[in-house]
Amino acid sequence: MTDPDLNLLIALDALISEMNVTRAARRLGLSPSAMSRTLTRLRATTGDPLLVRAGRQMVLTPYAEVIRESSQRTVAEALAILRPSPASLDLSRLKRTFTIRTNEGFVEAFGAALITSAAIKAPLVRLCFVAKEEKNAKHLREGLVDLEIGVLGEMGPEIRLQALFRDRFVGAVRKGHPLLAQKDNITAAEYASFGHVIASRHGLIGGPIDKALAELGLERKIAAAVPSFPAAMAVAVASDLVALVPSSFLINRVCNNGNEATAAFCTFELPVKTREITISQMWHPRLDADPIHRWLRQHVSDVCRQQMQRLTKTDGLNVGSGMREIF
Repeated sequence: MTDPDLNLLIALDALISEMNVTRAARRLGLSPSAMSRTLTRLRATTGDPLLVRAGRQMVLTPYAEVIRESSQRTVAEALAILRPSPASLDLSRLKRTFTIRTNEGFVEAFGAALITSAAIKAPLVRLCFVAKEEKNAKHLREGLVDLEIGVLGEMGPEIRLQALFRDRFVGAVRKGHPLLAQKDNITAAEYASFGHVIASRHGLIGGPIDKALAELGLERKIAAAVPSFPAAMAVAVASDLVALVPSSFLINRVCNNGNEATAAFCTFELPVKTREITISQMWHPRLDADPIHRWLRQHVSDVCRQQMQRLTKTDGLNVGSGMREIF
């Protein structure tokens, strides 16, 4: 046969996507030397270098840039032909571990519902949530995770995404906090007069709400920065500090029969306007046509929608104007 070896398409897609021989080899379960030899074959077949050295990194040639999307699409479509259709999936027999990279707040709000619903539909499926230290596409590109969930960051042009829900920030304080003496709307000056605890993975101070306060000539006192929203809430519940949390974070926040560690707290509308945030799920295009991965994405989307509907329909969790006590 004089036709090219179509197996080279799989290697081509991996090399163009990863732009690194070692990572491409790891993705396909090959040794770096075997992948290097495959790159040599690809260069001979296409008549183009495809990947060239630029300092310590490899970069795509103009030809490789041109065929990048078409090679990914071709491989995905070819693999889809050889895999079962979504309709033929037997979820009761599906045995797989899905790794989802996200933050602690998302796991607290949606983790239980995702796990419970998956156990009913696909009892042999395991969901593994891993911490999200920073925003980049490395884990998706290297196949270390199946999904990444959060606010879109520097993920790269090839990463696929789907918006799950829109969220917004609200203020939260312990029950009996002095700020609660203001039964109606809290003013910006009253809000800024108390100490605050903020959630920041890297200890960064300040954000959109500080810019909005600054426009009014106000500045809040940030007494502490903690790495997550659950930590910020824990500090606020046990002190007079004011926390800033996403409204979705309130879904599973309830009082446990007077236990001081989970005492009731109150939420309130912020006295200044901040932008809503869009929470999305992101994945690598090589998984786009995989029916099993499609099921996972649909599962996450459905559960998030149901949980957010629960947030807006449950009186105790419906954050509107004024105060709401969470019991």
